[in-house]
Amino acid sequence: MLTGTPQVRRLLPGDEAQARSAHAELAAEGFDFMLGYDDGEDFAAYLARLGREEHGQGLAPGYVPHTFLVAVAGGALVGRVSLRHELTPMLAAIGGHIGYGVRPAFRHRGHATALLRAGIRTAAGLGLKRVLVTCDDTNAASIAVIERCGGVYEDSVELLPGHAKLRYWIPATGSPSPPPPG
Repeated sequence: MLTGTPQVRRLLPGDEAQARSAHAELAAEGFDFMLGYDDGEDFAAYLARLGREEHGQGLAPGYVPHTFLVAVAGGALVGRVSLRHELTPMLAAIGGHIGYGVRPAFRHRGHATALLRAGIRTAAGLGLKRVLVTCDDTNAASIAVIERCGGVYEDSVELLPGHAKLRYWIPATGSPSPPPPG
């Protein structure tokens, strides 16, 4: 159940402590909260790099331009969503356009749905007609979120015996532009 729609926006300098906490929490689950973040990296430098990467500048090998947004509810950074502006062969197979995650203490409140919807609106603002979203076949919560947001199952890709990624396409609809800076 949604306990107040979170504000979805870009990561700000004042988010550093909560972002580092979220990064550590989700790293324990194998999820990269702060996309491509090096634990020794200066936070201001990280934010500047995110800005460059959104415009396709200075991308690491295998990366594509992407928009990185966070959700804040009640003053707490509750999750994040990243929208990849294009798909590489690997992203087309198992990564998709949109990745999202919610901190454990804030799950089951509708934040993942809000994050995915924000990613879809941002994709529409970039001119994408549909987005690919994937999840582990064992992640019932993510499957429900994707289907709630209009996901249409296409197929699954087996990564290892007994472990697969499910692939869903969602029409990109919503606001005409990405969220404003900062």
